[in-house]
Amino acid sequence: MEIKFNKIAFIGLGLIGGSIARAIKKYYPDTEIIAHANHIETIQQAFAEQVISNNEFLSIDELAKADIIFLCSPVKYNIDYIKQLKPYLSANTILTDVGSVKGDIHRAVNELGLSDRFIGGHPMAGSEHTGFEYSSVQLLENAYYVLTTNRDVDSTITSRFKDYIQSLGPIPITLSPEEHDFSTAAISHLPHLISASLVNLVNAEDNEDEILKTIAAGGFRDITRISSSSPIMWQNICLSNRDEILKLMNLYKAQFAKFEKAVSDSDPDELMTLFSTAKDYRDSLPVRSKGALAPSYEFYLDVEDEPGAIAMISLILALNQISIKNIGVLHNREFEQGVLGIEFYEDTAMKDALAILTKRGYTIHTKK
Repeated sequence: MEIKFNKIAFIGLGLIGGSIARAIKKYYPDTEIIAHANHIETIQQAFAEQVISNNEFLSIDELAKADIIFLCSPVKYNIDYIKQLKPYLSANTILTDVGSVKGDIHRAVNELGLSDRFIGGHPMAGSEHTGFEYSSVQLLENAYYVLTTNRDVDSTITSRFKDYIQSLGPIPITLSPEEHDFSTAAISHLPHLISASLVNLVNAEDNEDEILKTIAAGGFRDITRISSSSPIMWQNICLSNRDEILKLMNLYKAQFAKFEKAVSDSDPDELMTLFSTAKDYRDSLPVRSKGALAPSYEFYLDVEDEPGAIAMISLILALNQISIKNIGVLHNREFEQGVLGIEFYEDTAMKDALAILTKRGYTIHTKK
């Protein structure tokens, strides 16, 4: 399905903005894309790669002439940009954003009298890296893309924009701003706070020999991986979604208190119930769905402790033109099977490597 927009502007051209722009260029190569970024180097790189048509900073009134304006800066900055854009907007310009908090920006848009043209957006995709140089067309493919609207937006505009987003590769779903902010607080914002607090706890309790860091196992790495995200971004999220995060933190404390009581009482039945309930729900989650961080494509395998064993595996994969993102011996495998961990850039490469190495007799362990 082809939905035509002639000119699209981006304010902010980092990982998400850059990935959306690349997707538009792929599926709609004739669309004129213009952009503003904080650094001229970003604009020049995007221009050199033929993603955007400008190679210098543009004025606000020039950006306002676009059919769609994607606001890809932190929420507070996006609101400031909307205020600057307002005097220059044409009657048909659609405003949208990509932030992971929706309450603040919807309230600002309502106060500015622009609610009839604003459609909130939140691509549920990302990476531990930031910046235009890490953006890619593949980042959005089959990722959920939440859209938030209000009654002031004409249904035909919403439907057209939803179809346009879907044509770029994501799977659009529609929520109210309130539903969105509670949902993301539960499945994204709270986990980041738990992850960061756990890392800070281990850091504070480690000794001068850094024993805890040295023996950190797969379970710790998995649950704390999201702590590598941008501190600035998460500072903004906590300030913007304060009420919903606090609500979820209180709910989490109540859940954690159940574990605390069961451990304190040495209650085997309650412990079994709590862990079994968590396992059943966790096992029911969709496999490899995209979230705030891109999924990790990895598996583990057994190898003999002999010279050249790891080199042989690398050679086998290289001869089959399979690129490895990371490879390493696991020194603590309390929660992992296999002595060697291999991570790939994409799902297809992982599956190809799994088939090739299995055929050669290697024992491979995967995880959900």
